[in-house]
Amino acid sequence: MSLISQRINYRKSQRPSAFAGFDPILTIAVGLLLLMGTLLVYAATRNWYAANGLDPEYYLKRHVVNIMIGSLLAWGTTIIDYRLLRAYTPYIWGLGVFGLLFVLIPGVGSEVNGAKAWIRLPAGFQIQPAEIAKISIIIGIAMLLSERTHNSDEPTHQDVLKALGVAAIPILLILAQPDMGTVFIISASVVTMLAVSGAPTRWIIGLILLAVIGGFVATKAGVISDYQVKRLQSFVDPNADSQGAGYQLRQARITVGSGGLIGTGLFNGPQTNGRFVPEQQTDFIFTVAGEELGFLGSGLIIILLFTILMRAFGIARRSTDPYGTLVCTGVIAWFAFQIFENIGMTLGLMPMTGVPLPFLSYGGSSMFANLIGFGLLQNVHASHRS
Repeated sequence: MSLISQRINYRKSQRPSAFAGFDPILTIAVGLLLLMGTLLVYAATRNWYAANGLDPEYYLKRHVVNIMIGSLLAWGTTIIDYRLLRAYTPYIWGLGVFGLLFVLIPGVGSEVNGAKAWIRLPAGFQIQPAEIAKISIIIGIAMLLSERTHNSDEPTHQDVLKALGVAAIPILLILAQPDMGTVFIISASVVTMLAVSGAPTRWIIGLILLAVIGGFVATKAGVISDYQVKRLQSFVDPNADSQGAGYQLRQARITVGSGGLIGTGLFNGPQTNGRFVPEQQTDFIFTVAGEELGFLGSGLIIILLFTILMRAFGIARRSTDPYGTLVCTGVIAWFAFQIFENIGMTLGLMPMTGVPLPFLSYGGSSMFANLIGFGLLQNVHASHRS
């Protein structure tokens, strides 16, 4: 079917307004997390900035701008029927790869915490192409695994190889930065999408074994950077890097545990105000919630995140076409693994990686990607209700 005929067919079922048919519970859950995240980012940064004679609302203002831009991107994602993305998928995937190549050019990419993964923009903003690449990989694999050029309802070995090729090029470029956290998230999404698509089980088992063996070999061969090895060592023994990753993990657990049942109150956390946890407004935002909002506030955050995953799962189940189901599956796997890794890292249950908490952590590119993922979920939901 040509692109013109697709547009004609989908225009017939066009929604009466841009927000018609949205899942209200999913929208409310995301909205509450964005509000709580804004307050937590402000709590994590205001006291230290004010004490050093800087603008205490610096991070707050930038975080609000990021949410506004991300919300526009989410809305833009819902304007066109998601099924039309098939026609534009090669361009979106190519744009994602171009960004990953561009950041590796000497003098262009900016190195933060050992990873050359950011491009500096005017006014002090930065963009991380690897975050946007998550979207391009998900829709690319969904397109390949949902198209059937044969009589079988399951993808063939050739389909699987094509899908792995779509993921392999961006993953190799991200490894060159290196950004292992993003690689793990993308890998989890790829394997989950293959499993849901009905790909042969031996492919799933083989990919999991390959990931385990590859990680072991990379560690022994020195491919993984020293700071990443120290993070793994600190996970096993928090005293292994007492001034670096080990210190950060210990302080994170102390901060979360100090909140008790109801917390110390918003903006009143001694650990947070004392800046004992580095990068608290980004990867360790959950420690602010643990200290200042306590077990009840942290529990509410987990419930809202779980609600998003459950609503997304329901949207995937109700989708009447494989493409919509696989797009939702990729987003669910991405969100679920990132949530588990971030909170698990904070509590000492997972190794430390540079992975932000969706909809809560400070960060432009991650916020944009999360809200685009939210927009894709709403698009699939609305399209099958119209």
